[in-house]
Amino acid sequence: MFLEMKVFGLTIDPFTNVPIVILKDSDEKNALPVWIGVLEASAIASELEKIHFSRPMTHDLLKEVLKNLEVTVKKIEVHDLKDNVYYAAIHMAGKSGSFILDARPSDAIALALRMGAPIFVDIDVLEKSKNMDMSKGQGKRNKGAGGLAETLEDLPPENFGKYKM
Repeated sequence: MFLEMKVFGLTIDPFTNVPIVILKDSDEKNALPVWIGVLEASAIASELEKIHFSRPMTHDLLKEVLKNLEVTVKKIEVHDLKDNVYYAAIHMAGKSGSFILDARPSDAIALALRMGAPIFVDIDVLEKSKNMDMSKGQGKRNKGAGGLAETLEDLPPENFGKYKM
């Protein structure tokens, strides 16, 4: 089963200084922190802030290509978590029918924001994320790691700076 979520904000992992995009459901009862790269964080932040550059960035270029091909992004899904790596899929539809592309969650989220597509997370991924092993580095947590997930979920909105939605 999938749960619709929205980008709640961007923050920095206090242990590794790696960007994290926080997804939350509409009731803010469930949160999913996804560790992402700096460039992907910039792509997400620029769309959240509606910053336009003089030349198209990669996700903006992809949006324009899809529009010109009359392809729509119906939704994205974060559907799996294996070996501390998240997996996502972009669901699209065009003249030739519907199709699904494998994607990194950060790229899928950046594209979904640009295309106005909903973001869904498998509830099994939410459960698996609660047991990630933090002892092995970035984006990994376990119950004995000081509760990073709970810490991120409990952060007040002002801690997310200008990227809060």
